[in-house]
Amino acid sequence: MPNLSRALCFRLSFVVLCAAPLIPAGAALAQAPPLVLPKESPRATVSQTVGLTNISITYDRPAVHGRRIWGGLVPYDSVWRAGANENTVVSFSSPVRVGGKSLAAGRYGLHMIPTARQWTVVFSREASAWGSFSYDSTEDALRVQAAPAPGDMHERLTYTLDDPSDSTVVATLRWEKLAVPVEIAVDSKSVVVDSLRQQLRGLGRFFWQPWSQAAAWCAANGTNLEEAATWADRAVAMNENFTTLRVKAALLGLRGDQAAADSAARRSLAVATEAEVNTYGYLLLGQGKVDSAISIFRKNTKDYPKSWNTYDSLGEAYARKGDREQAAQSYARALSLVRDTAQRARIQQTLATLR
Repeated sequence: MPNLSRALCFRLSFVVLCAAPLIPAGAALAQAPPLVLPKESPRATVSQTVGLTNISITYDRPAVHGRRIWGGLVPYDSVWRAGANENTVVSFSSPVRVGGKSLAAGRYGLHMIPTARQWTVVFSREASAWGSFSYDSTEDALRVQAAPAPGDMHERLTYTLDDPSDSTVVATLRWEKLAVPVEIAVDSKSVVVDSLRQQLRGLGRFFWQPWSQAAAWCAANGTNLEEAATWADRAVAMNENFTTLRVKAALLGLRGDQAAADSAARRSLAVATEAEVNTYGYLLLGQGKVDSAISIFRKNTKDYPKSWNTYDSLGEAYARKGDREQAAQSYARALSLVRDTAQRARIQQTLATLR
């Protein structure tokens, strides 16, 4: 029995050794990989699109924790990382103006120099440093001044991008009971035009719609009119239709050639479909041009006398003008042509309010 016990113990030890993981020689002395754990100052990103320009701020968020922040944890008259840990990083996808000064598109390390009354905001070309410990003023891309103001209490440092418009936004640092706003402006029209030029180099160049859309955007925004006119001409050459001719007419008018604009507008109505004319009439109604809309809708009833929808739209325009008699006549004609049950019920209800 004793010999049997020793044999059994040997076999069990062999099994345990075989089941154990193989550890490379010297591994016990190697440095273990660090675990990923929550940061005391958690990371955050805030972003906003202004026109076509993407603006973002990435930063770590320290907390007040009952400490004195301004002139204490964050000393006055010293460069501060404007956050915690690594650089606070601001990025712009196109050129901007910060505090009225030009700044190229790019990625910047954000630093600030607080004082009791006025702050200096620094955009550094070095955006991958650890905080401000290696800050070098020769790497500054831009410095602007900002005025701190009292703000709502924020336990953790926060950046907001406030009051965005199509060309501006206000980047604001908020921490403790202080807010530091910095205005950012974008030449959105220039950015969009540059983008349109690039887009028209792609697959869209083989279709009339992108050329017409690009020209229409320029016309609506009163910019890049000469080049937009060439885009409109290209769209017309590819497909002469209501849309392309209307855009061409608009650009001709904006460039001062009213006779040519009127000619293109007349041609657009001559080639328009019923739906296109109807849509144009409602566009005029939306602009408050009721008489012009009535004229367009009357043209549609003449060109498409068997369409109930043309008379329905004309009735709506007359009702908008306050001409109840003409509105009732148009709705009655629409009712005589329509077959759809829901539309008939709607028109009958409208007629009842007019009579």
